Amino acid sequence: MITKGLYTTLVWVVIFIFLFTSCGNKSGKTEAETGEATETEEHMHEESAENEAPAKKPASPRKASMAMVDGNHVHIDYSSPSVRGRVVFGGLVAYNQVWVTGAHKATSIDFQKPVKINDQEIEAGKYGFFTIPGEDTWTVIINKNWDMHLADDYDQALDVLRIEVKPQILDQIRESLEYQVESLGDNRGRISVAWDKIKISFEIENI
Repeated sequence: MITKGLYTTLVWVVIFIFLFTSCGNKSGKTEAETGEATETEEHMHEESAENEAPAKKPASPRKASMAMVDGNHVHIDYSSPSVRGRVVFGGLVAYNQVWVTGAHKATSIDFQKPVKINDQEIEAGKYGFFTIPGEDTWTVIINKNWDMHLADDYDQALDVLRIEVKPQILDQIRESLEYQVESLGDNRGRISVAWDKIKISFEIENI
């Protein structure tokens, strides 16, 4: 038989256990509340980071070629496509059609000072650079409009120069299209572009 004193003691024990349990739950915050990741969450985060693909490099990165030609800064901006096993001239690049001589945004050429090319004078400034590839000869074009996509807005009426050049056949494939600006001294310089097994070049002279 439970006496009144024993009953009272049992009641207080139950109350004490209940209060102790409640305090323990309140003081022990969850991992979500504290911001601490569980081992499983950390593992998932590591797997996610490993599975993230690296940023893809552009197929035709934007590049620049420049040089001082006896005090005249000559600067060319262009996109550089790669061969990647393709037939370039007569395939990817059609013969006898105006070509941006690069990819994407039109190639531009900037002369800080006036120049002469094949006895034709060109004022200082920024121009579009285009070519018309041919099997035997190429046409080099410098045009007043340089701000366009590919040759979409090319207008022959805006040409400031057209010259014919003979392509050079390279011994080895040039995988990526590349422009070069060289100083030859005596106010003269050379501009060239090479891709696949073809290279063309022409000289400039400061005025």
